[in-house]
Amino acid sequence: MPSEQSKQNLLSARKRAAVSIALNIALTAGKGIAGVASSSTALIGDAIHSATDVLASIAAFVGLWVAGREHPSFPYGLYKAETVATLITSIAVIVAAYEIGRQAFFGTNRLPDTAIALPVAAVSLIVALCFGLYQLKAGKRLHSPALQADARDYLADAMSTGIVLIGLVFTKFGYPLDRWAAAVVSLYVFRAGSALLLTALKDLLDASIDRETERKIIAMVEQHPRITRVKQCLSRTAGGRFIVDMDVVMHTPSHRIADHVADRLEILIPQKFPLVVMARIRPHYSEDTSVKRITPVQRPEGEVSAHFVTAPWFLVETVDTQNNHVVKRNFVENPHVAAKKKKGLLVGTWLLSLKPDEVRVPDGHDGTAIVLLRESGIEIRSIPG
Repeated sequence: MPSEQSKQNLLSARKRAAVSIALNIALTAGKGIAGVASSSTALIGDAIHSATDVLASIAAFVGLWVAGREHPSFPYGLYKAETVATLITSIAVIVAAYEIGRQAFFGTNRLPDTAIALPVAAVSLIVALCFGLYQLKAGKRLHSPALQADARDYLADAMSTGIVLIGLVFTKFGYPLDRWAAAVVSLYVFRAGSALLLTALKDLLDASIDRETERKIIAMVEQHPRITRVKQCLSRTAGGRFIVDMDVVMHTPSHRIADHVADRLEILIPQKFPLVVMARIRPHYSEDTSVKRITPVQRPEGEVSAHFVTAPWFLVETVDTQNNHVVKRNFVENPHVAAKKKKGLLVGTWLLSLKPDEVRVPDGHDGTAIVLLRESGIEIRSIPG
């Protein structure tokens, strides 16, 4: 199920896609009218490119609208609707490339009226470039592949319009390069469309997420005090977002703790990695023959401390669970005993790094450190008196 932040991102992306549709219609009309009036093959081809952008923008809007829907038949969400929109965008761009090239090589050879074509081409270039950069920034911020594809389409449009503008400038000075400019435009647009097509196909074929991100997710999970190792990690893309399916090995005798840790990780992973819209953790657990137990003490070999986060030292013991015999013990000094602020958080985080199974707490004590330990699945045991 999409998170609240994901829903807000989709809503914002839809609004931007609607603006894109209106702007593309205006660009298409302007270039088309000016191209016909000036007899510019390149500008007419560029108008065709913008016309396909209208279809691409509509596809992006529909994809973003569908991606936010929830349906029991699609438990992993409808995020790939954006991928379908990107696929449609790529096909539209490739068709535009073909049409522009056909006009360049087989269209009527006419000298364009640069007095009409030049101002329209210049304004269209500025509008497409500025909006494309703005849309690309928004698409990255909202993690929307459809908006990013739409933005790149605008940048491709700006580049093609720039080439048209150069051809018109040369034509104005007596060098008839209008049709050659149209031919160059068709090649550039075809390249952009092919790149989008490849991206969409990889997503539809369930390509895994990039290895660097996957390694970071695994490292985060293995840092958890209850996790021994990640047994298996399967991931796939979903409309530019990630779904993670992970098997982890835990050292705990309690299925309750194992389920608690798994549920907690399913919340923490999307929080740290915003592109992950769904994480499923499957725990594999068994009772260990030994546990690590931590107790607050006043000093090495000293009595138990009456306080927890302000305890100067902690006794760390490895206990054989079969005969309750301590097989290893050492004392570690509390590095945050003199902290002025957030002492509970600092001590709790530090104790978690020691990966304990059980922490002994003076009776009646509670606080940030203990809550943090308990939420991480650490067994909290009270010390009477």
